[in-house]
Amino acid sequence: MRRVVITGLGCVTPVGNDVPTFWESLKSGKCGIGPITHFDATDYKAKVAGEVKDFDPLQYMEKSDLRKYDLFCQYAMAAATQAVEESEIKGTLPPERIGTYFGSGIGGMSTFAEEQNILMEKGPRRVSPFFVPGMIINMAGGLIAIKYNFQGASIPIVTACATGNNAIGEAYRAVKHGYLDAVLTGGAEAAIIPIGVAGFSNMKALSTCEDPAAACTPFDVRRSGFVMGEGAGALMLEEYEHAKARGAKIYGELCGYGVTCDAHHITAPHPEGLGGAAALTMALEEAGGCEDPSKLYINAHGTSTPLNDACETKAIKKALGEDAARKCMISSTKSMTGHMLGAAGAVEAIASVLAVKEGIVPPTIGYQQPDPECDLDYVPNEAREAQIDLALSASLGFGGHNAYLAFRRV
Repeated sequence: MRRVVITGLGCVTPVGNDVPTFWESLKSGKCGIGPITHFDATDYKAKVAGEVKDFDPLQYMEKSDLRKYDLFCQYAMAAATQAVEESEIKGTLPPERIGTYFGSGIGGMSTFAEEQNILMEKGPRRVSPFFVPGMIINMAGGLIAIKYNFQGASIPIVTACATGNNAIGEAYRAVKHGYLDAVLTGGAEAAIIPIGVAGFSNMKALSTCEDPAAACTPFDVRRSGFVMGEGAGALMLEEYEHAKARGAKIYGELCGYGVTCDAHHITAPHPEGLGGAAALTMALEEAGGCEDPSKLYINAHGTSTPLNDACETKAIKKALGEDAARKCMISSTKSMTGHMLGAAGAVEAIASVLAVKEGIVPPTIGYQQPDPECDLDYVPNEAREAQIDLALSASLGFGGHNAYLAFRRV
């Protein structure tokens, strides 16, 4: 069976708009959460978010295209451009052997809301002809494919907050089983807008804490909801022998993928974490296991909601066993970025790859008061140097989606 490696990375996040800045921020425990500035949040229950700062789309797109495509597409193009350019894959494979598996949990919600307002205020003739192509979820991958002439399968994945992991996992399978030789994959999201914040707030999913340092506290007993984030993450996956033959820079190997559905509830995880445990087990087994659990790192879904963090802790214990679960290292980088929804899995996959490569576990910041239901090692507040033989990255989504990825050094 063919091996799959990562040869390019790119990201736009609340703690940095490129991979080096993002990674340095994670290692230093920088919080990217602050008061919402994208709109006036005075009348909203949730008043903080992980917003992208100082983003310049003109580095990646023509000015004439900015009004045509939603911000999530712009974030996607930025992250993808970084990953593709770093990989130097252009010209090394026939274009039909390179695919684009790129998703979003929500897509162009901002464009939809804006054009709806135009329709109601000015009438149907004023709705933009770019409304539909500018907001549909598959357009992120389509624009990437057009820019780089990637003629292989271009498939958008939509599994809510598991989108990034599912996109990467399905791309991994496409390369592993020989359908493609390389895939640009990842996820993007830009939903910090009035209707997005109102919708998540009214289902009581968001933290209403106004202190950015205390609003997102995964696994802490004070946690009260997630904090919305935004941005994009992109990875270039490539067949190992091809990457090695052309002398590509290799970050690490993607060596396992587990995917399940709880079939339990539209928003709540299974109370015993059964689906998450099964997905973890699948990824771990495909990766060949990890003999020493003290050298296992899990980048948790870790949303800072009361239900998720307790259920995720149960899932880890169920999959690994109580003793092994207590020896492994777990952290939630959402404590720094907020929850980037459909982009979360891709950005956290990047963090996991770099953790393995550099032997550094990013922390769970803001952790102060332990919860008896969350009693594992969550690498609190400070990054930790450690030998990591295997990293698992978890993403769970509304609809019961569970997806785990496994990474190791080459």
